[in-house]
Order: sequence, then C-alpha cells, then structure tokens
Amino acid sequence: MATRRFTGDLPPDPNSPSDDDGFPIPTPTPPPAQRPPAPAPAQRPAPPQARPAAAPTPGGSAPAGNARGGGHLPRTLTQVMNEANDRVMQGDLVDYMPMSTGFDPLDGFIGGGLRKTELTLLGGAQGIGKTIATLQIARNVAMRPDQYAFYLSYEHTETHLMHRLLCMESINPPEIDLSRGIKLRDLYQIIVAERAKGFMGKESTGAGSLQSILRENPKTAPGLARMARYADRMIMVKASPAVTTLKAIKEMTARLCDATGGNVTVFVDYLQKIAVYPERPRDENDKVTIIVEGLKDIALSLDVPVWSIVAADREGLKSKRIHSFPLRRSSALDYESDIAIIMNNKYQIMSKDHVNFNPYTAKQYRDYVVWTIEKNRAGRAMQDMEFQLHGQHFAFDPRGQKVQQQLIDDKVIES
Repeated sequence: MATRRFTGDLPPDPNSPSDDDGFPIPTPTPPPAQRPPAPAPAQRPAPPQARPAAAPTPGGSAPAGNARGGGHLPRTLTQVMNEANDRVMQGDLVDYMPMSTGFDPLDGFIGGGLRKTELTLLGGAQGIGKTIATLQIARNVAMRPDQYAFYLSYEHTETHLMHRLLCMESINPPEIDLSRGIKLRDLYQIIVAERAKGFMGKESTGAGSLQSILRENPKTAPGLARMARYADRMIMVKASPAVTTLKAIKEMTARLCDATGGNVTVFVDYLQKIAVYPERPRDENDKVTIIVEGLKDIALSLDVPVWSIVAADREGLKSKRIHSFPLRRSSALDYESDIAIIMNNKYQIMSKDHVNFNPYTAKQYRDYVVWTIEKNRAGRAMQDMEFQLHGQHFAFDPRGQKVQQQLIDDKVIES
C-alpha cells in the first residue's frame, strides 16, 4: 500500500516507482540474509570554520551572520566570538554602548541606558506622564546624529506630537528655562493669529506658511531650531488599533533597520492598542501575552531596543500606589520584559504617617513623579527616582534624583 510523504521530507527520487497519485512507493527492505553489507562509515566532516563577519555596509548594517528578520541561525561559539571581534576591530561598539535615555538617574540604575534586544515597559495611571516621558526619551535618542527613533502612537496624530515637541523644546530640556516656555494653547494662538493677519491683508510674520510663522516668531523660533536638529531622525506613525498589527510593526521596523544600519529604537504608545489579527485571543490576558511576546521577538530578531507604554487595569487604578502586578493582569509583562518602570505621583504615595512628613512642604511634590524600577535584569530593582513634571510644556526635568522621603507601599493586587 502506498504511503504519503510528510511535509518537509526530502523530495522523491524521480527514478523510484510511484503510485497513480504520484506518491513514492517505499522500497521493501531485503531480508537479513540478502541485506547488502553496510557501507564503510563516512569520515566525520571537519567542524565548520568560523566565517568572518561581513563588513558593515556604508550605513553600518549588521553582519550576515546576524541577518535581521531571518535570525535564529545556529552558530558555534567560535563564530560568535570571531564576529564580535571583527565588529570591535572595525569600530562597531554598539553592543557595548547602551543608548542613553537622557534621564541621568534612570541611566545610572539600568546600566547606562537602553540596550539592543531588550524590552522596556513603562506603566502608570492615566495622566501621570507616560506619553510625555516616552516622547522625550525618543527625542533624546534622535538627538544623537547616528540614531533614529521610531515612534508609533495609537493615541495621537503626528501633527499633535510635533506640537508637543515644540512646547517641550521651548523650555530646552535639560536646562529647563520656563521663562521662554510656550504652552499648547499659546502655540495655537500664534499660528491662528498670524494666518488671520494674512487673510485680512495685514502685515503678518512670514509668508503665511507654518514653518515661516514658527521660524520668525521670537517665542517659537528657538524651539523650532532645536527640533530641526533631529527632525530627520524622528520617525512617527499614527498607528491604527484595527490595522497596525505586530506583523506590520515588525515589517516597518525591519525596513528602517535596513535603511539606517540598524540604529533604530522603537517606541510604542501604547501596548494594549496593538492589533493581534489574525490571532484570536481568548481574553484580554491572552491578547496582552501575544503582544508582549511579539514585541520581545521584534527586539530580539531585529536587534533593536523596544520601549512600550502599558496601561494599568481597573484594579491597579484603585490602589494608592501602582505596582507592576496589576498591569492588565498578564504574567508575560513580567516574564518577557527586561526592564519594568512604574510611575506614581509623589505626593499621593508619600507616607503621611512618617515622623519626617511635613504637610506644609509636602505640597511642593504634587508636580513630582516617582519612577520605580520594579524589574531590572541587568541591575538592582525596586529603585525609586523622582522627576519634576512640567505638564504644560510636555516635559520632565531629566536631572531628577533618588527619592529621599518615605513612601507608602500600598496593597499589591496580583493577577
């Protein structure tokens, strides 16, 4: 009786007999007495020589042994060592130089900054400043002349993000000059007022284009000039919860890696909005697990750092102090992430019963946000830092410091 080949078997010999369906008919095994003598054992092939790493392309692309997207090719330790050695000899030290976030206390706790293949998650309550922090870190990455920030927003348009960056640049972090700062409302009024002058035939600033208005207005010109230094390296996408799937994110990131030599850091705002089509998750927990595993796969297979915002669930929002446990109830958030940071308002989580608590001076901390490193594969966890938030200008003061006051440790709601 004919047997069908399983997918992945070797193709049949064209000279071997087959049945009417074209499937090969197995050759009967000869009886022991007629079995031909076993052939002499073949000499064991010499171990493969370590192929030297391919020279980077002019854009600094990764060697062939670490092809993006393909990945997961088995290599000997000797090959890995030789490729790493060649990269160092050629001056490619990206594996040994983490990407600074621009927030000095954070960099100090996580080993210098963001690293390739690592997934960083940022969680906290609504309105605590997660998007502000993420966009500011993306801006800090893009300010490096050899690095690109890829920012996917499921919440805001690219134009709105540009307006936020203009407000941020008006106070020039990390110097933080509030006397020159503009608010979003001020920015809109400047643009509308100048265009209205043009429509009424009055003398207006510039020729009426947005760039000319911003360039020639003394309040917006400094911020526009600072933003122009990294505008070509800040890549933004207005993502759609319906169509911007994990596969689409990976494909876009792979193309950017090819175009930039792999010097890309991915930012996602925010994780729960990513579409998982065509997968059909059983529930919210399953969906979050699929997404976080997919983001970690992007970081590993494309050799890029990935930073993603995570929303807290209802149980977490009920707590006075949010921990990483109630972030949408998926254990994969804790298992797959390399770094997990949780944001809380400092005034709300200060211990009011502590002997050093002063209610008169404590009010000044309403504008401070505590960043807690709850997971850190490369260093110490449960470290508390504080940064002052200038919400009207969409910026944190990145200088910050370690928290000195006693904080509460509210009940932890596990998934």
